[in-house]
Amino acid sequence: MTSHQSTQTMKPATAAKKLGVYLEATPAEFQEGVVSRAELNALQAHPPQWLQDLRRNGPHPRPVVAAKLGVSIAGLARGGVTEPLTTEQIEALKKDLPEWLQKERATQAEVRKETARIKAKNAERDERARP
Repeated sequence: MTSHQSTQTMKPATAAKKLGVYLEATPAEFQEGVVSRAELNALQAHPPQWLQDLRRNGPHPRPVVAAKLGVSIAGLARGGVTEPLTTEQIEALKKDLPEWLQKERATQAEVRKETARIKAKNAERDERARP
């Protein structure tokens, strides 16, 4: 009996998400096909020029925009940012620092601080529970 391994494939949207790029900005052949695990690994290891350009200049998907601005995805929505942004647009927002961005960055900092506090508290509790 021989082991027959099928090739894992994913939809272009899934591959774009894993690559951190905006699907609609990718080449048509990427959007129209399926991507195998091996192809995804090859794209990550040796990104073609189009992928390098997208990662550098955008447009970037919301998770990437949020990370570059230091806010949550929900914070982007509260700030009215619903469309993908280019690196240039992100840099302009960072430079202008609108009130909503300042507020969302402060909120995100508080969330991180609270998460760290809870993690430390849980670690302390777990340490005390050990015999």
